[in-house]
Amino acid sequence: MSNAILNKENLAASAWRYRIHSPKIARKRQAGQFIMLRPVPETERIPLTIANADAEQGWIEIIFQVVGRTTMFLSGLDVGDEISDIAGPLGHPTRIEKFGRVICIGGGIGVAPLYPILCSLKDAGNDVTTIIGARSKAHLILEKEMKEKSDKLFVATDDGSYGHHGFVSDVFNQVQDAGDRFDSAFVIGPVMMMKVVSSLTLASGINTVVSLNPIMIDGTGMCGGCRVTVHGKTKFACVDGPEFDASGIDWEELIRRLKSYQSFEEKERNEHQCALVQ
Repeated sequence: MSNAILNKENLAASAWRYRIHSPKIARKRQAGQFIMLRPVPETERIPLTIANADAEQGWIEIIFQVVGRTTMFLSGLDVGDEISDIAGPLGHPTRIEKFGRVICIGGGIGVAPLYPILCSLKDAGNDVTTIIGARSKAHLILEKEMKEKSDKLFVATDDGSYGHHGFVSDVFNQVQDAGDRFDSAFVIGPVMMMKVVSSLTLASGINTVVSLNPIMIDGTGMCGGCRVTVHGKTKFACVDGPEFDASGIDWEELIRRLKSYQSFEEKERNEHQCALVQ
């Protein structure tokens, strides 16, 4: 029963939600923390945020998008199958307190790790405005859940198929222009989206936290694959993060490092697809 998949749900295009039996992690996890998961011994370990958990029933939920060989293999598992190994909870939990007025901004699959943070912020008595975005309506996730926990919710899609036609950064500017002001911001999504949005929030004098998800191999800081530069110092997302003060991130360095892995990931994905066809 350990690490068994209890429920499997296709949330959106290439995005899945799994409920997994993991009592120890369910009891200890806090908002902002993640796990290192390996579907089978033949695949690599990947970091996935704990999107939800129930300590009494002993389950955790993960949400992931199929982007490479391991996530493609993971998406092929069914209810009743067991995950080879899961380590966690890892990383520092989100610092939650009553900030006052908070804005949460999520893009793409980044909406998933934003959800438990939003829930904790509301439980702490904050007034929370949320902006979520996706490439299209077909790629949008957790709209209902985010709406239930937010005081205000805005949606944007790149192609205009749902909500605002444009980016979450556009919506943030509109909210600001309408007179809303915020004490803190939490931003999670693709790196370029976080870079752009955090530049806007910081320019408005808002303390901004971003959650980084660079390449991780072991989740302990030993490999150094997830290193980032924050305020001129080397940090490791797995043990020092995954959340950091957005004002100190060396975004250009982070973008270069992520690009260096893209060709390898594409090769692995194509080889796995060919193997499935054969």
